[in-house]
Amino acid sequence: MKHLLLLLVLLTGPMALLLGAESKSQPKPNVILILADDLGVGNVGCYGSDHAKTPNIDKLAASGTRYTHAFTAALCGPSRAMILSGRYAFRNGSSSQDACRVMPIAELQLGHTFKAAGYATSAIGKWGQLPGEPNEAGFDDYLRFNGSGLYRNKKAGKSDPYRVNGKDLKLGDNQYMPDLMHDQAIGFIRKHQTKPFFLYYPLVHVHAEIQPTPDSAPDSKDLFADNLLYMDKLVGKLIAELDTLKLRENTLILFMGDNGTAKLHDKLSTIGGRHLSGSKGSMLECGGLVPFIANWPGKVPSGKVSGDLIDSTDLLPTFAELAGSTLPTNTIFDGHSIAPQLRGESGTKRKWIYNQLAAMWYVREAGWKLNEKGELYDMTDAPFTEKRVDASTDTETSKAARTRLASVLAELNPAGGIPDTGDGTGRHANRDRKKKSSKE
Repeated sequence: MKHLLLLLVLLTGPMALLLGAESKSQPKPNVILILADDLGVGNVGCYGSDHAKTPNIDKLAASGTRYTHAFTAALCGPSRAMILSGRYAFRNGSSSQDACRVMPIAELQLGHTFKAAGYATSAIGKWGQLPGEPNEAGFDDYLRFNGSGLYRNKKAGKSDPYRVNGKDLKLGDNQYMPDLMHDQAIGFIRKHQTKPFFLYYPLVHVHAEIQPTPDSAPDSKDLFADNLLYMDKLVGKLIAELDTLKLRENTLILFMGDNGTAKLHDKLSTIGGRHLSGSKGSMLECGGLVPFIANWPGKVPSGKVSGDLIDSTDLLPTFAELAGSTLPTNTIFDGHSIAPQLRGESGTKRKWIYNQLAAMWYVREAGWKLNEKGELYDMTDAPFTEKRVDASTDTETSKAARTRLASVLAELNPAGGIPDTGDGTGRHANRDRKKKSSKE
């Protein structure tokens, strides 16, 4: 009997250890999505910017993967709607800034996706371009404001409102909104450091009427550069906090722009001395081409530059896969998970991306772009130039590309989706009309 018991122990012991090892799943990664306002590829050092200094962001790229063909909508509202819904504008009704504010809040699935997987969730920054409140969209913790570029009160005694977890507050004369946002983010991370968390962190720099940072010299002649540096500084402080809390190894950081560079700063946003094709609000390349950097020590390949095509609908299914969550089965989602690529695997790469603003759209593959007018563009010199190819001059190569992309657009059928009801620009139509009337 004793020998039999000993035999059973010897046989079952290793099996028990094996089963125990298999039952211990890897901890779910923390996820931080940093969304930089109006930051195009010409404003980031590691993308070759001639003028921008972004040392902390560059370090993220150097120890992570930098993507060169990541796209989102060319204005902030439609871009955020793509990110939070995983759906194209003709499906979710977010083709313009005004439309985004009245789209069904049920479209915003990103926070809910993480909550369903047991994550603590936080949204800190600009929200006024989206419907409802962050807590209605699945975020436990939030700081939001309505303005498009709230930094500090522009006039002494004039208090700009913002809201923290349902409580209405007013910005003090000596307070700086990006610092308040940073403090809120750090407080959230510290509070939830023992469980998985998701932080949606849309930074305010370098949007709208740019104001001096706390580090700006009194006589600064380049507030745009000051704001780039301060934004980069806040990114560095956030990473330092993760290191201090020993959370860095299990935290995926994604850093991306929400659209291209604003027109006011476009001329200085050059790469290698060359101007870029398009800017914020444009359907040219750099209206929607944005910086996209992934960093997760030991998981995301270090020092890699990827030319994989990505559009911002890909974030939702990627996060769902990494978090172990599922998406509603009765909804069409347009994104493709890039979780395998983030882990250094080949994955299933996109053959094309789709982009839309108002009733303008295009589908883009590695070397070609076709828009809603049927115009084909040779993109071999992008992001600097894009050459229109008339059908009468088609080669076999361009004709094949025209056929392929036309087939994609026919299958998507954007014209059969929710129509744009704005003025055709994608911007705030009412506000723009008032500006025009006042000038007249």
